[in-house]
Amino acid sequence: MKYSKMFLTAFFIIVLPHIYGQENMLEYAILNANVIDGTGKPAYHANIYIDDDAIAYIDRTDKPFRTASHTIQANGMTLTPGFIDLHSHGAPKSSNSFKNFLAMGVTTISLGQDGSSPKTRELLKWREEVNAHGTGVNIAQFIGHGTLRTLAGVGQHTKISDLQMATMSEILRENMSVVFGMSTGLEYSPALYASAEELLTLAKIVGEHGKLIMSHMRNEDDDALIESINELIAQGQFTKVHIAHLKSVYGKGAKRAEEILSHIYQARKKGIAITADVYPYNASYTGIAIVFPDWAKSKTQLEVAKIKRRPELEAFIINKVNSRNGPEAVLFGTAPYTGMTLAQVSKQLNKPFEQVLIDDIDIESVSGAYFVMNEALQTRLISDPLISLSSDGSATSFHPRGHGTFAKLIETLVIEKKLFTLEEAVHKVTQKAADTLGIIDRGQIKTGYKADLLLFNPSEIKAKANYVAPHQLAEGFKYVWVNGRMAIKSSQISKQLHGYILSPEH
Repeated sequence: MKYSKMFLTAFFIIVLPHIYGQENMLEYAILNANVIDGTGKPAYHANIYIDDDAIAYIDRTDKPFRTASHTIQANGMTLTPGFIDLHSHGAPKSSNSFKNFLAMGVTTISLGQDGSSPKTRELLKWREEVNAHGTGVNIAQFIGHGTLRTLAGVGQHTKISDLQMATMSEILRENMSVVFGMSTGLEYSPALYASAEELLTLAKIVGEHGKLIMSHMRNEDDDALIESINELIAQGQFTKVHIAHLKSVYGKGAKRAEEILSHIYQARKKGIAITADVYPYNASYTGIAIVFPDWAKSKTQLEVAKIKRRPELEAFIINKVNSRNGPEAVLFGTAPYTGMTLAQVSKQLNKPFEQVLIDDIDIESVSGAYFVMNEALQTRLISDPLISLSSDGSATSFHPRGHGTFAKLIETLVIEKKLFTLEEAVHKVTQKAADTLGIIDRGQIKTGYKADLLLFNPSEIKAKANYVAPHQLAEGFKYVWVNGRMAIKSSQISKQLHGYILSPEH
């Protein structure tokens, strides 16, 4: 039976308000929006209604059928799910506003990355403490493999006892109901000393709970990249695995990107649930220990190496830095040389750069940006449908990715370079990212899903951050909702905190 337009109008205006209860007025009505729902499907026009923290109704008729406490006239602006940052950094206990993420449309971030999480066995208690104060964005928390080693007393040892392995396993199991998975940072101490057997043992536990391993792999240099991916694929026999900030240091050209992607796709064809993300910048950012050998990555190790292996240490650093495009390609992001290149510091101190690094830089606290990536290669990676996006950024790091990544996705990759459609770009950072993490009620504009939403004109999105001034907030996201509450209104960030650490258990 076909219903008349008059009947449908009466149903929307009279019957539905009765069903919902007019006394329970909805919170927000977003009218005449161009909706990109996160699935990758073409946009459509609709009115979206928010009740409490969720999307209550999606009305694709010409006229609104409900009233709400607050009405936003979208006038054709684009409405999308809030973006999900798969790999990010921050300290929610000490700095919980996360304005840099909100300003670029991110409503959920992923913390506990690179193998480092809060140094406690009781992440549930830690989560409750954070949630008592609130956060600016939602947080998907991971437990760090390096932190497990620290808590179990393993530290930098390669060989570990059965008791230590059992302790790590026990701590991991205790926290699996609280986290979205385990992160690894195999290029960093103490995790770089882990054996394949240790990692596989932990992977089995992660897999038993249906969670994810998010990995900063052991070596991102081009000649070791496939081997590093294979190490992660081996863990993928037991659980879902994800390559954080996929890159090829020293690699060149789109053809090399094709080879890397082909290797990942082959693993997927064999049943390995492996995914990856990329950030849209050609400089990485991490601690200065990245250019030191494995036997001199901590202060204690460095002091020994200065005495016993100084010539070997200097030779290693010279070769490492030069192979990474030289001292001009290292930009310090922490005091006392913030904003200066290693070449500039070397000139200022009037000493060779390797001696600067060994004698004048705190190996455990200094970080920098490293211009080591090839644009053609990285562009091909990021354009592939398999690849999601992350910032690997924070509010304080001296790298523009922490303030610009998701704005750059729209401004540069969609509008300027036309690498993909806006619908495809949004899919990468909403539904696809939610599926990777295992979040089942965010990442789409869908009835019943949490109301993490963005309203904006794509042409107005601007990534203001750059390498000289990396802490400039992105512009253009006029309205941002986090859990149904307005976090940005008319481009102004609210002082109220509407996010919290998510529970992976539903």
